[in-house]
Amino acid sequence: MASPIQPESGDPGRAVEDYVKAVFSLGRASGNGQASVGALATRLGVTPGSASAMVKRLAAQGLVVHEPYKGVVLTDEGEALALSVIRRHRLIESFLAEELGMPWDQVHHEAEVIEHVVSDTVVDLIAAKLGNPTHDPHGDPIPARDLTIADHLATTTLWDAHDGATMHLASVSDTDPAMLRHLAECGIRPGTRITVVEHQPFDGPVVIAVGRTRHSIGPSLARAMRLGDAGDSG
Repeated sequence: MASPIQPESGDPGRAVEDYVKAVFSLGRASGNGQASVGALATRLGVTPGSASAMVKRLAAQGLVVHEPYKGVVLTDEGEALALSVIRRHRLIESFLAEELGMPWDQVHHEAEVIEHVVSDTVVDLIAAKLGNPTHDPHGDPIPARDLTIADHLATTTLWDAHDGATMHLASVSDTDPAMLRHLAECGIRPGTRITVVEHQPFDGPVVIAVGRTRHSIGPSLARAMRLGDAGDSG
């Protein structure tokens, strides 16, 4: 989970960036670009009242539009800010992992802090140093300098994949370090070729094969793993 923020007493710039980033992520997950106030509160570890007050502030700044009983949607300005923060976050994660050797289960937490204080000039230098990567260590797309970003339209979660399918791990949620450590112990990272053996009944684990080794993946982790076509692991 993301670290709780305190929009009333903490750094207002950080709070704004955290909120627009959360609206963007939740909106993409919902498929309609909308994020509920309740979902924002849960994502950011604040009370619904605090989230509602912050949404009003963001709307006054022209960063979001809030339709009561429907959801919060980013404006063009809000989306540009969200993508800028996401670009910083994912490039910092990549730098920490590739240049400093930090384990992939630790880089998310560190990037959550650094993303709010590093300049875009430094971020561009990081991108150049890394060869302008397109994906972070967890397989998530990194927005380009012009803030365009690739979609995950051709991916599905492991939970929703059909038995017998052979695919590759495209990305995995970076919010739970324990999940990432478990996958690392199993030798599974973005690009790993995975065969879905079977879904156990009654919401049981999904059995997968990686090479000759089988692993049982619990429902929460299976829903956090996104798979792509095996021919596009690239």
